Amino acid sequence: KAIGLWNLVLPVDPAAAAGTSLGGGLSNRQYGEVCEILGTSVPAEFASQCCNCASPDTGNMEVLARFATAEQRARWLVPLLEGTIRSAFAMTEPGEGNGLGSSDATNMSIRVERDEARGEYVINGDKWWITGAGSLHCEIMILMGQTDPGAPRHARTSQILVPMDTPGITLVRPMRAFGEDDAPKGHMEIAFENVRVPFANCLLGDGRGFEISQSRLGPGRIHHCMRMIGQGERCLAAACERVKNRTVFGKTLAKNDNVLQIIGRMRAKISTARLLVLDAADRMDRLGNKDPQTRQLLSLVKAFVPETIQEVVDSCMQLHGAKGFSQDVPLFPALAGTRWLRMADGPDEVHWRTAA
Repeated sequence: KAIGLWNLVLPVDPAAAAGTSLGGGLSNRQYGEVCEILGTSVPAEFASQCCNCASPDTGNMEVLARFATAEQRARWLVPLLEGTIRSAFAMTEPGEGNGLGSSDATNMSIRVERDEARGEYVINGDKWWITGAGSLHCEIMILMGQTDPGAPRHARTSQILVPMDTPGITLVRPMRAFGEDDAPKGHMEIAFENVRVPFANCLLGDGRGFEISQSRLGPGRIHHCMRMIGQGERCLAAACERVKNRTVFGKTLAKNDNVLQIIGRMRAKISTARLLVLDAADRMDRLGNKDPQTRQLLSLVKAFVPETIQEVVDSCMQLHGAKGFSQDVPLFPALAGTRWLRMADGPDEVHWRTAA
């Protein structure tokens, strides 16, 4: 923060409207390249947390900067930019028994009813995998819920600011991905029972929730994927060092033609993934993420990059032998991160379908 490596995620400086000069002012393309460097840390978001550039705060800050009122920005955006609080984004639902799948963002079972007499929303239902809610410093949640079931499909949901200390919120349990609780953020299952917040806590207006969620998906996909490319680069570097120095059956691994082919293919995969992401970032800078071809590219990026980097990391593990599965090298955290990302921002199948 002292040297200016702070809030680099904001492509412009909307923070000025919130009464603070904090903000990176980088384009999506520029920040994408920064994300690759940040992504070489283990775990992948560790360095991003140090620079106040970790999800879900990044997406929430951008949403607040774009869509919040001046009062909402002053109360929540400023402390998020300053790093004094953390936030959560509550969209995903268990879906058990209601036949709804969270891979379709228009599907919401949580009930958000209007109490016109008191001017309040009343929220009842369950959410899970709510990233950020496990942080001890999480003070605000952006909740996506169904406010008008009878409206057209993409106008049924709204995004509402819900302070974490609101009565009726219960943190049921931390969700564990591959056995890890992903501290310090954590992913919580949350129960809402007659949770009340004023109408003034709605972002942009009733029925605009899906519209807001679409606006945050493009940049978020680029950030995650570029961090994964950073992980791929680190793993490839480790594999190159390994095959140069590991002797098996009288010669180093690097003297085997099949090993050289594996290394060459990994180089091509990482470079291809990087170019695809930076192309999408460049188009988003020039045309915005509502441009049809930009959105197609973003879907390709989300589906292609984690799967590709997962293949790279798996090959790196194999080249390391038993050491590749140990704590001595950063390979398993990278493998878990790539596999997790293939579901965290929507399953691969949805993005391949959208692109096609």
